[in-house]
Amino acid sequence: MEEPASKKLLDKGLKEEAGTRETAKEWEMSPTSISSSICLLRGKIYDAMDNRPLATSSYKEALKLDVYCFEAFDLLTSHHMLTAQEERDFLDSLPLNQQCTEEEEELLHFLYENKLKKYNKPSEMVVPELVNGLQDNLDVVVSLAERHYYNCDFKMCYALTSMVMVKDPFHANCLPVHIGTLVELSKANELFYLSHKLVDLYPNNPVSWFAVGCYYLMVGHKNEHARRYLSKATTLDRTYGPAWIAYGHSFAVESEHDQAMAAYFTAAQLMKGWKTAEKLFLDAMEKIKAIGSEVTVDKWEPLLNNLGHVCRKLKKYVQALEYHRQALVLVPQHASTYSAIGYVHSLMGDFESAIDYFHTALGLKRDDTFSVTMLGHCIEMYIGDSDAYIGTDIKDKVKMIPGTTALKKILSTSAEDSDSQTQPLEESSVMAPETPPADAFQRFLLECDMRENDMMLETSMSDTST
Repeated sequence: MEEPASKKLLDKGLKEEAGTRETAKEWEMSPTSISSSICLLRGKIYDAMDNRPLATSSYKEALKLDVYCFEAFDLLTSHHMLTAQEERDFLDSLPLNQQCTEEEEELLHFLYENKLKKYNKPSEMVVPELVNGLQDNLDVVVSLAERHYYNCDFKMCYALTSMVMVKDPFHANCLPVHIGTLVELSKANELFYLSHKLVDLYPNNPVSWFAVGCYYLMVGHKNEHARRYLSKATTLDRTYGPAWIAYGHSFAVESEHDQAMAAYFTAAQLMKGWKTAEKLFLDAMEKIKAIGSEVTVDKWEPLLNNLGHVCRKLKKYVQALEYHRQALVLVPQHASTYSAIGYVHSLMGDFESAIDYFHTALGLKRDDTFSVTMLGHCIEMYIGDSDAYIGTDIKDKVKMIPGTTALKKILSTSAEDSDSQTQPLEESSVMAPETPPADAFQRFLLECDMRENDMMLETSMSDTST
């Protein structure tokens, strides 16, 4: 007699339930895995409360309890909670050999290593023989693209990210690198298409609005629009460092340097690894030297100028002049470089050279307020410092300054009417011109300091830099 259909279904259901129980036992979490999950959750809570130190500590604890807790490692790296060296040291300290087999240890170390910061000169990526099949893995390709990006080899980076975007148009780790590459290569049309596609599909993802903001920032004269969209990106994810940097750029190109510095400061707090400016710029120069021919002149010039600004702030005037002159060799017709050299000369008391450089800067950029102000004051100080002698006239002193043809014309025109009435001076009647006190000049320099502080931002955001 045939079994009823209901009984067959009941037996089948019991067998499936028994199989599910066996599977659950196989995947039952160990106490350390549970503790790791709790630490991960605690870290997310601290992260949401903007308590980054405790969040970092919780994520690190989660990984030490369970090295397979990839989410904790991903949050540490993607939120820039550790410096490049701290990331490397932490990876080396993980107990991989205690919790993994030899094969798993090699694989896990390779995958984690690909997530580390790649600011230093990237070495050749070596895929372990055990996992040769991962060479075409998209995450591995994105990691290689990042290496080329930080090498300033944007064309190779673009080729790799484009390949990834064809296979996975919305690869989360690839999008920020791809967007940055499009900006560097000035591919406005492609960025326009990508940003609108992202906004349509992922309106709640900060990278979508970051792409829109970068587009408006790149096309120029749309900085207000760029700020609006970049602000939306930072609202969706306050820890999204790239949006804060671009937000600062949108202010810097309009010389709104107070707001720009505030945005950069926020980015510096969110993206660990910032120390003193001089050390950073020197490290950057060493890394660019290591990179070689991939780096173009427009990368060297702002770096050298910024090194000069930092050395000037540290009162290392000779070194500052050397860096500015190296920048001048790379980009000879840059007004802000001449202005910076003139300012250093004025601080050194060499007003004659300062006048010459400020005059050259104004010849290249007539509306440079800083150069106009400093030129006028340096002329006053130079005239006051020169020794008086019989028959001395302002025109005679200006003649001693090389390269000031325009100034001579201005002064000769202003003094033309009074020349016919000028009587020969008697030696006894010669009086030394009133010399402006040194502290007056220092006070003047302090007044100019706010404008002069912005020269670093002006240099880094100039037309000659990317």
